[in-house]
Formats: sequence, C-alpha cells, structure tokens
Amino acid sequence: MDLYEYQARQVFKEYGVPVLDYRLASTPDEAREGARELLAAGASLLVVKAQVKTGGRGKAGGVKLAHTADEAAELARAILGLDIKGHVVRRVMIASGANIAAEYYFSILLDRSNRRHLAMCSREGGMDIETLAKERPEALACVPLDPGRGIDADVARRIVSQAGFDQATGEAIVPVAQALWEVYRGEDATLVEVNPLVASPDGSIWAVDGKVTLDDNARFRHPAHAELVDADAQDPREAAAKDAGLNYVRLDGQVGVIGNGAGLVMSTLDVVAMAGREFGGVKPANFLDIGGGASDAVMARGLDIILGDDQVRSVFVNVFGGITACDQVARGIVAALEKLGEAASKPIVVRLDGNRVEEGRAILAQAAHPLVHMEETMDGAARRAAELAAQTPSK
Repeated sequence: MDLYEYQARQVFKEYGVPVLDYRLASTPDEAREGARELLAAGASLLVVKAQVKTGGRGKAGGVKLAHTADEAAELARAILGLDIKGHVVRRVMIASGANIAAEYYFSILLDRSNRRHLAMCSREGGMDIETLAKERPEALACVPLDPGRGIDADVARRIVSQAGFDQATGEAIVPVAQALWEVYRGEDATLVEVNPLVASPDGSIWAVDGKVTLDDNARFRHPAHAELVDADAQDPREAAAKDAGLNYVRLDGQVGVIGNGAGLVMSTLDVVAMAGREFGGVKPANFLDIGGGASDAVMARGLDIILGDDQVRSVFVNVFGGITACDQVARGIVAALEKLGEAASKPIVVRLDGNRVEEGRAILAQAAHPLVHMEETMDGAARRAAELAAQTPSK
C-alpha cells in the first residue's frame, strides 16, 4: 500500500525523522485556516501540495508556493479536483516551506531482483531518480544492507561517504538515515524515499517530501495500517477482491483474466497480449488469481467482479486443475452466470486442464450457456478471447 505524502510525513515524525509542520485540507476554507495556523507559528513561506499517489505533481500544477493564507486558499481551489495522471485531487497539504541550501536524495527499498535490501543516496536530489541512475549512475550510491544490522551509525557513514558528501554534511545526514531505517523496518515497508532531503543554511537536515510503500503481507502485524487505507480512492473491484481473499490488479485492457496461481495468470496475460496484436491491440484488463485451493464460490465471486468492470469486453478463464479441481471451477462459472442473469452480457472463454477436467467440461457442456466458449489450448483460448473482445462493443 502506497501512502499519501501527508501520511508518510506523519510516520516520519513518529520515528524522529525531521519534518516541517503541515495541515491537511479538502476545501479552500480549510486550506486558508491551516495556512493561518502555520503562519502564526512562524512559517514565512507555504507550499500547497496535491495529495495523490503518483509522481509528476509539480509538472501537472499540483505543487504551488504561497505567502499568505488567502493565496493558499486560492491555490487550493485551483488544485482540488485536478486530474493528475488519472488521480483526482481530493485533498491538499499546506506545509511550511523550507529554507533550502541544497537538495539530496535518500531511499531504502526492497530490491526484489537481487533479493536484498538496498540504500540509495545522492547529492543530487529533487530530480527524477530513474533519470539520474540512467544518465549519471556514478552520482548515485547503492549500498546493500544486512537486514540483521540495518543502518547503524557506521553503515550510515559508509553510505554518505560513497555518495560523496563532505564530512560535516554527512554527519548531519547520519541520524536521519538511521531514523529512516527504523521507519522501513518498524513499519514493514518495501520503500522509504525522501526526494528531496534538504539542507538548510544552518546545516540542519529536513525531509520535505516522502514516499512510503507498506507490505500488505505484513498488515496482520500492524492493525493501525487499516486506518491508512483511503476507501474513497480505492478501486471498488480491488476492495471487493481483497474482501474475498482474491489477488486482483486492474489493468488497462479489454480481456478479463482469471486463473489459479500467479505464474499461470502472468503467463495468461502474456499470451492474451500477444494474441491481441492480431485484433487491433487488445490487451488484458486485469490480473486475478483465485488461488490454488479455490472453491466454486470463490470462482463465482471472481467472475462476478470481472464481469462488473465496464472496460472488460470478454473474459478468459484459464485453469489448470490441481488442488482446485476443474469441476469446481465449472460450477463456479455456472453459479455466477445464474446469479447475474441478464446482467451478464460478455462472452467467457474457458480453458480447463488437469484434475477432473472431463467432469468440468461436462458441467459446462450441460449448462450450454450461450456466453461460454470452451477451448482446449491456452493459445487457442487467448486468441478466441481477444477476437471476442474486438467484436464486443464497449459500454
């Protein structure tokens, strides 16, 4: 789960990472009142920042400077409702402005490809880190971390030294790096990023922006994380899938995909994308894994979620029966179609193989539902699903 910047800032504050004061607002009047409080507390400059879970806010007009409470209110009025890369701004953060002498970069992340924790640090902050890593990799220090040790004072000094900081600046960053590790470890995060981490003229260090991603697999250890979920911004299909215990991710395509097992579903996405080239670039609409031991009720719930997506024009159910037997899948498909009735209007291509495949095919054949198309091979089913999606008009 990605946090909004104001949530990341609050977490930083709890762990002792130095952050500037802020207020949250969902209306211009709230922004004005928050700005007045910050100015009364001594702020001379304010930053009005859109709260969306995507980058590029500044370029999209979602980050503005204000000097008065009325100016902050007007800027909030302009930013609220703004669409930034498909994310509608519903809240803004009014933050005290920093007196910036220099901007740096610091992050800790789970490096999945190399199966390690990694600290990244650079004297060049405030810019896109991917661009820096590509164009000037020597300017970005990448230091693998021992998870048992993390970032203590000696490790922090090694990181800032590799990044090329002078001793005085490096020593100022050391305790901040240690506190950021505590955030990463204490909250079971997969990413903790500060860009920029700024130095003031007096040498003090501040985290003026923050990005935190929490590992949902560790949520059972953090009951308080439930309070960080933004139900209003959550995709209702993803919420319904999570409640049903399904692994679901919405994509930008037309063929709904359901399979049992993450590897099989990933392969299915690939074959659908390849087959879709023949039919005008049809693509997968989602990733949905019903798991290895799903019941017919789980299958029905998954199909119900996919068919309710307006962008879906056809559905590809690809199951290799193991613990989840093919007859259970077939019964789930029939049950879902019976429940939806006339609301079900999209073709469903089914490919079954493995445990109790003949029984599963027999159940579907007996039901003889006009929307269900059975195919024997994965490639053939992918092609048929793409073809049907291209033929089915969008709503």
